[in-house]
Amino acid sequence: MTETPPTNPDSPLNPHDSNLVEPRGNGRVQLEISEWRRVSPKYVTVQIVGTVITFVVLLGVFGWLAFTGQTWAWIPFGIGVIVAIVDLAITPRQAKAIGYQLREDDLVFRRGIMWQRIVAVPYGRMQLVDITRGPLARWLGLAEVKLVTAAAATGVSIPGIPNDEAERLRDHLVEVAETRRAGI
Repeated sequence: MTETPPTNPDSPLNPHDSNLVEPRGNGRVQLEISEWRRVSPKYVTVQIVGTVITFVVLLGVFGWLAFTGQTWAWIPFGIGVIVAIVDLAITPRQAKAIGYQLREDDLVFRRGIMWQRIVAVPYGRMQLVDITRGPLARWLGLAEVKLVTAAAATGVSIPGIPNDEAERLRDHLVEVAETRRAGI
């Protein structure tokens, strides 16, 4: 059984600083990183509400078709119900799997349960750091920080970060990126 590494109480970023537990299985990617910063627990609410709205609309259309005599519509309606239940069940775990780490030379981002994505974005390669806020996320005080690089595959979006933390993270990344680019 692995231990959760100690948190840094003096860290200016991520006041809810809960760490990801590393690793759960031998096949899981292991990194030499001691502290992962996680997204806000409110992000689960954003994801669940988005899922519910999507499936209510889709299931409403197929339900209406099914009740008006289109018997074929019961099949996509049933499949939609099953997919909605599974999606709602795994959404909290997916949100908990999102994490990022600010290292000396780069930002490492990870997400995913079964299909894990781990991306290291060197500070000197960052071209744009953007903050976006959707209506529900804005209402909950959350934002998404997007990092853009020249390579499209290494672009990273970190969702579910509290607004003030997102602004501090953006300012920090821009400052570090400018100093790293100056040395190139």
